[in-house]
Amino acid sequence: MKTWSHTVLILAVKCVSKSCAGLIVQELKYWDKCVDAKKINSKIGIDIKPEAIANLLCKMCLQAVVDDTDHKFIKVTIPPTRADVIHECDIIEDVAIAYGFNEITKEFPRTNTIAQQLAINKLSDLLREELAQAGYTEALTFALCSRDDVGVKLRKKITEIPAVHISNPKTVEFQIARTTLLPGILKTINSNKSMPLPLKLFEISDTVMKESETDVGSSNFRMLCAVNYDKTPGFEVIHGLLDRIMQLLDVPFSANKDKTGYYIKAADDATYFPGRCAEVYVWGQQIGKLGVLHPEVITAFELNMPAASLEINLEYFCRRQ
Repeated sequence: MKTWSHTVLILAVKCVSKSCAGLIVQELKYWDKCVDAKKINSKIGIDIKPEAIANLLCKMCLQAVVDDTDHKFIKVTIPPTRADVIHECDIIEDVAIAYGFNEITKEFPRTNTIAQQLAINKLSDLLREELAQAGYTEALTFALCSRDDVGVKLRKKITEIPAVHISNPKTVEFQIARTTLLPGILKTINSNKSMPLPLKLFEISDTVMKESETDVGSSNFRMLCAVNYDKTPGFEVIHGLLDRIMQLLDVPFSANKDKTGYYIKAADDATYFPGRCAEVYVWGQQIGKLGVLHPEVITAFELNMPAASLEINLEYFCRRQ
């Protein structure tokens, strides 16, 4: 039997094109991560020494040694070939795999708990039913979109939006995680222009924003977005929907525009028609906007009728409880 030996050589390439002049690509880096041996044992449900954990990680192609200064910690070096290792939990998973899932002793939980639906999910389900009864049709759109969808088409600068960008996207339609639900609904309307007017759509889903304070560098926000698409914009229609939502959430209208309830305040936003945009305040906190969409936004999504939209953040109501 013949055996073949192949040598793989990886070279760094310097890009000389005008768009990425001086960029060095194919730079494979190693990076280090310190993990707590006690935490690893706790998460998996085992009790082994840090030295044994280091040996298990070496079996998973991760160079690991016990920290010289603090023997409770293990210093792990992740090679570029292990692109699946991103967070500490991935290292803990590798320890469990190397240890053997069948070797982990099964135990009854020390406390008895009853599962309960998350407050934000319960609120979302209740609002979905009420919005449907108000005559709106629910849409379910992609969580990823193009940069133009939240930038140029909404008359915004993408550099000023804290969006999470996808590295090496496979298609221009999925370049970033959406920061607003509005583009997805407008695309849905574009695909259903043959349907009789008015088109009243809504969606309650998550958006993603960059946040340096979090461990993953971003956060999800549960948003509610509704659009009224008709021969007339129907600002009063979308305003009525806001009133109905606040009625359901037991938030009174604040005539004095203070922290006793909700109110709207005139605002300027490039996405909306000048003089036809307002910010929504609840208990003194801005939670969203509503207004008549700018004609350029309507044209950018290949629509030919005016529209009014409402988008608010539902997370605030759960934190208020």
